[in-house]
Amino acid sequence: MDLINTTIMGPLIPLGQIASGWDFVIALLIGIAFGFILDASGFSASRNITGVFYGYNFVVLRVFLTAVVVAMIGLLYFNYMGWIDLYLIYVVPTYINSMVIGSVLMGLGFILGGFCPGTSYTGIAIGKIDAMVFTGGLFLGIFLFSELFPALESFYYGDSLGSATIEDVFGISNEKFSFIFVIIAIIVFYVTWLIEKRVRKTVNPYKFE
Repeated sequence: MDLINTTIMGPLIPLGQIASGWDFVIALLIGIAFGFILDASGFSASRNITGVFYGYNFVVLRVFLTAVVVAMIGLLYFNYMGWIDLYLIYVVPTYINSMVIGSVLMGLGFILGGFCPGTSYTGIAIGKIDAMVFTGGLFLGIFLFSELFPALESFYYGDSLGSATIEDVFGISNEKFSFIFVIIAIIVFYVTWLIEKRVRKTVNPYKFE
């Protein structure tokens, strides 16, 4: 165990375990695997993605929750074993104003377009026209935001909490929050299963492909 702790410690690139020049290669390989899994999970179909907003298909919600739970427990376990230092992992700064507005816009784009940025590229990879149109609008939005950013900068950086975590803001330990979150995820899984079971009796089956 001591040998592992002294030779393999994450984050791997910041601590020099992997040369910095490999970050793009690793990102490419992870991206390919991520896209394959998204398509295999049905995330390249817009009707599966928007189904969560209409109450007939909650696969997106369950996949997201599963990803969060696996990553959260995995990081805690790696930290416990001494394989990673959680305090060296970059935490995105929290800006209340921009994050609230951004999340609302993201949700609207999600339900209107049927994709998020990641799933739109998956759709493009398999030749879906709607995904191409969505991605065109995505780049248009990025361009407009970059042009308007000087006027929005003060609002964008407003109400900053810095690189805050749940532990910093609410005083709840990572372990306790993880336990609470897992319980909530299990409840959500069960409730959404009950909803789907009832709704699918009256909704055309094609929506669940």
